Amino acid sequence: MADDPYKVLGVARNATPEQIRAAYRKLAKSHHPDLNPGDKKAEEAFKAASAANDILSDPEKRARYDRGEIDGTGNERAPQGSWHPGAGGGFGGGGFDDIFTNIFEQRTRGPARGQDERYSLKVEFLEAVNGGTKRITLPDGQGLEVKIPPGTKEGDVLRLRGRGQPGRSGGPAGDALIEVHVAAHKFFHREDKNIHLDLPISLQEAVLGAKVTVPTPSGNVVMTIKPHSESGTELRLRGKGVPAHGHAHAGDLHVKLNVVVGPVDDNLETFLQNWEQPGFNPRARLG
Repeated sequence: MADDPYKVLGVARNATPEQIRAAYRKLAKSHHPDLNPGDKKAEEAFKAASAANDILSDPEKRARYDRGEIDGTGNERAPQGSWHPGAGGGFGGGGFDDIFTNIFEQRTRGPARGQDERYSLKVEFLEAVNGGTKRITLPDGQGLEVKIPPGTKEGDVLRLRGRGQPGRSGGPAGDALIEVHVAAHKFFHREDKNIHLDLPISLQEAVLGAKVTVPTPSGNVVMTIKPHSESGTELRLRGKGVPAHGHAHAGDLHVKLNVVVGPVDDNLETFLQNWEQPGFNPRARLG
């Protein structure tokens, strides 16, 4: 049976959150494994203090413990007052009075909400940006459709109401809380509502200008590159970032030009050998 967290921390049942926090810090500092290497008793005491603090520092868990709904480890308690033989052949526990009291408490507690269940879900970059639907399988084998809203970010938690643990005595079920983890993309990266892309262009496109096809989260578009464009020039495609959702406006796609020389033939080499740019020093700013 799990230890009473109040006794573990050495605080009264009406202790304030500050008193609980102070008691835990004192025990944690005294029994921390780093300060007691190889000391199994200290390690167990540290674990017990951490478990007790987990219960008593959470107002909901503390209230459920005080009502007898969970034990000192946070696990659900089995209904009390069951009929089972004790050492003397009678009722287990403290006798008929205790059984009557436990049954009365169970009946007067009333409905209680079920516990929430937590899950982790990995989604592709474009699924998080544009939205979509994923199917997950619960521990009991049941399938569950999860709607990914447009603009979902790394670490967002999706709440599916009523898909957690069932309630007690007719109480509502808990929720399923799904933490989203977004996979990296091979050429897009995101900053808030905006998407960034490094776009390779040829030397000819940079010098002469061109119309090039650019990928965006919503599909390809044609973008104009002006003549004499430098490598590192950033262009912006308005509304081509994270799509509008809720009260948020659409983001933009920021395209950074990256001039790539590519294969060089004899004609280009001959041209460059005879080409002069008087007074031009590309590294002048480094001087």
